[in-house]
Amino acid sequence: MTQFESVGLVGLGRMGGGMCRSLLRAGREVVAWDLFPAAREAAGADGARIAADPESLASEIHVVILSLPDAHAVHDVLVGKRGLLATGSKVEVIVDTSTTFPSEARELAAEAAARGASFLDAPVSGGVRGAETGALSVMVGGSEAALERARPAIEPIGQTFTYCGPTGAGQVAKACNQLIVMSTLEAVAETLVLAQTAGLDPRRIREALLSGFAASPILEGQGLRMIERDFVPGGRSLFHLKDIATIREIAGDAGLELPGFEAAAANFRRLVEGGGGDLDHSAVVTLVEREPLGSRK
Repeated sequence: MTQFESVGLVGLGRMGGGMCRSLLRAGREVVAWDLFPAAREAAGADGARIAADPESLASEIHVVILSLPDAHAVHDVLVGKRGLLATGSKVEVIVDTSTTFPSEARELAAEAAARGASFLDAPVSGGVRGAETGALSVMVGGSEAALERARPAIEPIGQTFTYCGPTGAGQVAKACNQLIVMSTLEAVAETLVLAQTAGLDPRRIREALLSGFAASPILEGQGLRMIERDFVPGGRSLFHLKDIATIREIAGDAGLELPGFEAAAANFRRLVEGGGGDLDHSAVVTLVEREPLGSRK
């Protein structure tokens, strides 16, 4: 295998595991690692070669994808004990698909640069299904040259790779994505509840709107979840608390007020504080409705 056909992957949860399978299906050799043995075993069964630790992975791999829960975990994997950027590392480009604050991305990039590696903040949209099918939208901040250097290795994970600007720009783009997602979820919830309160069947209203200008993937997918009371998590509501903090940080730095976003954010915070953090984010409808959608005969 050439260095473009081999790729490292650290973090084998639902997103990372899906990306691993997409890479393997595309013929990439995947050298992987995760903190948890069960995740390592599952990836090994899929066909990945499991490294003993990040340092040993980095001794042979030039491009590494990270799929980790937060910046603290990324920092530990990069420069912690037996980390990716230990002495002898061959890693040239780190593609961090984790969602962090833009300021954290800049700090991580500086640490990587000090050790001779390029760091791309490259958060993704598309969820677990997108990871499994190689259809993620990847929003990239950092060096455009480093993106092109890494692209042959990482292409199988994404349908689109958009260069957004310097380090931190990928995280700003992801925050913009999440602002639209949360605001649209709130709008869809209010729409379906309004229809039912007016005596109409929310299923029929959803169908009518899907053929018009109001159509969106959220109306199609999460709108149906709201009607069917299917709150098994695809996107956990809890994760939006980090999105809310990130959007507020960016807006605060710019002195910008976002009243529409704040209305949606208030309901997501209420949902999580009320014990709904592990429910799908479509459960935000429960904070709008007076009676469950579809409950009328």
